[in-house]
Amino acid sequence: MASAAGTRAKLTWKGVDSMRIGWIGTGVMGAAMAQHLMTAGHQLVVYNRTKAKTDGLVANGATWAADPQAVAQQSDVVFTMVGFPKDVEEVYFGEHGIFKGLAEGKTVIDMTTSQPKLAAKIAAYAEEHGRHALDAPVSGGDIGAKNATLTIMVGGDDATYAAMLPLLNVLGHKVNHFGAAGTGQHAKMANQIMIAGTMTGLTEMLLYTKAAGLDPEKVLATLSSGGADNWSMDNYVPRILKDDYTPGFFARHFLKDLRIALSEADSMGLDLVATAQAKRLYEVMVDVKGLGDQGTQGLINIY
Repeated sequence: MASAAGTRAKLTWKGVDSMRIGWIGTGVMGAAMAQHLMTAGHQLVVYNRTKAKTDGLVANGATWAADPQAVAQQSDVVFTMVGFPKDVEEVYFGEHGIFKGLAEGKTVIDMTTSQPKLAAKIAAYAEEHGRHALDAPVSGGDIGAKNATLTIMVGGDDATYAAMLPLLNVLGHKVNHFGAAGTGQHAKMANQIMIAGTMTGLTEMLLYTKAAGLDPEKVLATLSSGGADNWSMDNYVPRILKDDYTPGFFARHFLKDLRIALSEADSMGLDLVATAQAKRLYEVMVDVKGLGDQGTQGLINIY
């Protein structure tokens, strides 16, 4: 394993020159984020289980790799943004996972919203084997990904964070470091707990508006200029009014996040009653109604 001083020496130059960057997971948000790194001048190697989802990036100059191991073998830094904790586990520790191909001194950054304990496991393995790791989940949905205006919540050691900050700044407009491995994921859970309330609030606000015979466009304009204003309402209510339930963020992924948040809260002895109710509503949407591939704004379709 590299010494602390040696590790810092290897990391100080990163982020200022053109780098070889691996990107695994080119879905609704991942493809746009990867494109920003190419636009910034970095060489990109990409992998996605559905290869066709990387076609746009490859057409713009990215190189396709057959599996996460092959991505890691060609990269200085590997970003991952996949669906569920089980996917993260497989991408990093699987038979052809990242850690089978990542060279000593290289860095991984997991941007999936996942379990804090899994982020800590990845970081511990990386440190033990002379590699570096950050957990860096994001908030801002498809709009934030496309516009590079994401909020990024980071966990990991100070030296790795400092070295990777120039890359993270390409992807978002607000990057905060919370501490050791897993703290980025805990910050994202706090974010999702807050979002749970705004999503149920905007849904029931629209139902009330309709029942009262009010003009929903006028209500939205009014609430957006007052104390009720929030990001979810501003971005999702216009979609709902157009019957647009395409995912900026999949409902099935949000349900996964709420389950993680409540599991973490339970381990801390917290009883988050409102968040638990939001989880139950999204369980109806995803598990009962089968609407998990809609965006989170599709919650209104279960009422």
